[in-house]
This record gives sequence, structure tokens and C-alpha cells, in this order.
Amino acid sequence: MKDHSAAATEDKALKRSVGLTDLVMLGAGSAIGVSIFTVLGPAAKVAGSGLLIATVLAAVPMVIFGFVYAFMASALPKTGASYEWQREFVHPFAGFVVVWLRIIGNVALMVLLARVLVAYLSMVWSGIPTVPVMLGLFTVVFGLNYFGASIAARAQTVLMLLLLAVFALFVGFGAHEFSSAQLEPLFPGWSPILAAIPLLVSLFLGIESNTEIGGEVRNAERNIPLGLVLALGLTALVYLSISVVALGAVGPVKLADSSAPLLTAARHALGTWATPLIVTAAFLSLLKSLNATLLVFTRFLFAMGQAGVLPSGMAKVHPRWKTPHVATTVVFLASVLGTAVSQDILPLLLAVNIPTMLKYFGTCLASLNVIRSRPDVYARARLQFSQTLIVIASVAGMIAAVVLIALGFETDWRPYALLAVWTVAGVSYWLVRVHRQRPGRIESASASPVGHDASAEIDRRPETAP
Repeated sequence: MKDHSAAATEDKALKRSVGLTDLVMLGAGSAIGVSIFTVLGPAAKVAGSGLLIATVLAAVPMVIFGFVYAFMASALPKTGASYEWQREFVHPFAGFVVVWLRIIGNVALMVLLARVLVAYLSMVWSGIPTVPVMLGLFTVVFGLNYFGASIAARAQTVLMLLLLAVFALFVGFGAHEFSSAQLEPLFPGWSPILAAIPLLVSLFLGIESNTEIGGEVRNAERNIPLGLVLALGLTALVYLSISVVALGAVGPVKLADSSAPLLTAARHALGTWATPLIVTAAFLSLLKSLNATLLVFTRFLFAMGQAGVLPSGMAKVHPRWKTPHVATTVVFLASVLGTAVSQDILPLLLAVNIPTMLKYFGTCLASLNVIRSRPDVYARARLQFSQTLIVIASVAGMIAAVVLIALGFETDWRPYALLAVWTVAGVSYWLVRVHRQRPGRIESASASPVGHDASAEIDRRPETAP
């Protein structure tokens, strides 16, 4: 059994330049994006002021997922972690399928974020050309990520700090218009509160993004779990502060009736200054989410290239900038092509959420397998949670992921059909790629112990189908 070191073979060419502050801003910045500008209205319509309780409850699944991710990152930080963990501790094919689905999910997310950003810019720039501006946004984040993870992470930190300053202005001025009477009834009953939870879960998706760049983080075993916890706390604080002020300023009825609920609340408190303030907040929020999405997207493509399931060019590292420049270019081109995707935002949202839930399911299963079969990995984890607690969290996380996927099917079946077709394409690609390999170069993953460390061999050998 090979030793799992923080500086794994596949990550050694990448530069470890990302610190704790950058990790917090990457995690929180991934979560605080489009949802805060869109979800308050539908949630208020369903639960009224009960959306505050629903927001707290919606964070529970992410706390469970975050617990599992923190444990795994403290034991085995990796670049493209959620793929690598599933590849090693579940099965290579399982890791491939989940990440294959994430490809289409991340393209959908890039397009969704860009479109919503353009929609907000149109409030102050009439007749803005949608596609050219989207292409410009993709080019900006491509440039940030091409020239170094530290540059992208620093940009993320700056954008996040500016966004927090804008939100602080909203909360500060909105507090003067706050009326506790607007929050009545705070508890409308469990039925509307529970009904709002699936809408509000999207507020916290992506909080674990900082685990995906483990090969570029200083003192990764400590900083990634700590950064995840701090990011979750910061995100919850921001969402609850904004929700309380918005509800207290205009009440749930006006939020529910508004197509731009945050803007409605801001206009009540700030008058004519509301539109430029919220547009600025949207611009900063969505741009940093684009940046974070591209950063994470490229890292799991890089990991798949290293593992041999995608062309080896995906694993190339720029000799000067120490970034996965080929994977970054591929993501940029895929995002450009994604501008031709349907403008119906709901299917895009679901296409993003389904692979994300499958990723959470797979990571929880990997954590469970670590406890069951890999005491050596558990022993080296910096976070020494009890094995019983990890098992409970892993099983609960898998159940939560399945429930959330099922709830989405009732909303719209089209993303499921699209992903089914994409899955068939991925399985076909997998089988063809394996078939083309010489038999002597293929080692059955099922013949290896769970979690076999192939990090020293992934440059030479692809993985096999189950």
C-alpha cells in the first residue's frame, strides 16, 4: 500500500499558493451567487416569513455534506478531490460517471450565471447585447484562471470583499426600515416551511468548492477543512442577514409578488440608489461565481486527464504559470458553445443540481468505505472524528442527496432526460476508450483493494470499466 501524502504525484506540478483566506472566499463565493437574487420571492410565496426557519433547515444537508468533505480533505487533500475520492474509495467507473455528468452541469452553470448577470446589467444598460457580453465575461475569468490559481483566488477574495461591503450597505440602510410586524407569523406551520426547503437548498450549493484544489493549497490538511467551516458560517450569516432585512422592510407578500425581490426591498430602503446598488451586488456576486465555477471545473478535468479517462492533454501543466492550461481552455470553449443552450433557466438550474447531488452521494459513500476498509486513511486524518459519527453523517448525506434529486423530478423532468442521454454518451465513451487499450496496460480496479492508491501510475495506465 502506497503512502497517501498531501503532495500526491498528480498534484506536484501545480503550485501551492492558495491560503486560508482565499479558501474561505472561494467556498462562500461559490455559494453566494445567483440564488440570493432569485430565490427569496418563490420561497416567500411558499412559506411567508417562515422562509427564515426554512433557510436554517436548508443548511442542514450542507452541514452534513460539509462534515464529510472536511473529514476527507483532512485525510487526503487532492486536486479534483470529489472525483479522486470516488475513484479510489468507491470505483473508478463511479467516479467517471459522476464527473461526466458534472461536465454538462458546470457548462449549464456557467451559462446560467452569465445570463443572469447580463439580465441585471440590462437594468442600467438598455439594449445590452447578451451573447457578446457573455463571451466577454467568459474571457475575463478564463484569463484570471489561465495565469495561476493564486491570481484567480486573489480575484475571488477581492470580489467577495467588495460584495460583502455592498451587502453591508443594504443591511445597514434596510435596518432603518425594519418592522418586526412584517415577520408575523414567523412560524406559519411545518408544511409551508418544509415545502420551501428544496428551493433554499440551492443557497448553499458549492460551499465545498475549496476541496477541489487540494494540490494548490498550503497546509491543505488543516486549511481546507477550516476554510470550509468558515465559508459555511459566513454564507449562513450573509443569507440570514439579507433575508431578515428584506422581510422586515417590505414583508413576505411584496417579496413573493416581485420578480426581483432583493431589488424591491432595496428600493423601499434606498429609493433611487437601490438599482445601482443591487446591480453592483449582482455583478460582483455572479462574476465571482463564474470565476469559482471555472476554477473548480478545470480541476476535475485535470484529475480525469491524470487518471487516463480523458485525453492526457487535460493533465498538462503550463511550464511557467503552473496551471492546467489545456483544461482551462477546454472549459472556456465549452462555455462559449453553451451560449446556444435553451434560455429556460429552470432546466439549467436542475441540470446543475442533479450532478452536484450525485457528487455529494458519491463522496459520502467514499467516506463510508474509508471507515469500513481503510483504517490507514482514517488514521492520518487531521480531523479525528469518531468512526460512528462519520458513518452516521455519510449515510445521512446519501439519503439527503437521493431525496433532493427526487424532489427535483417533480419540478421538471427535462433535465433528467438530458442527463440520461449524456450518461449513455459517457458510458459509450468509457467502453470505447477501455477497448482501445492494450490488455497488458489495463488493470482491473475491482481486483484491487478499495481505495488502492494509483497516484504513481496514473500517467501510464487508464482505469477500467466495472
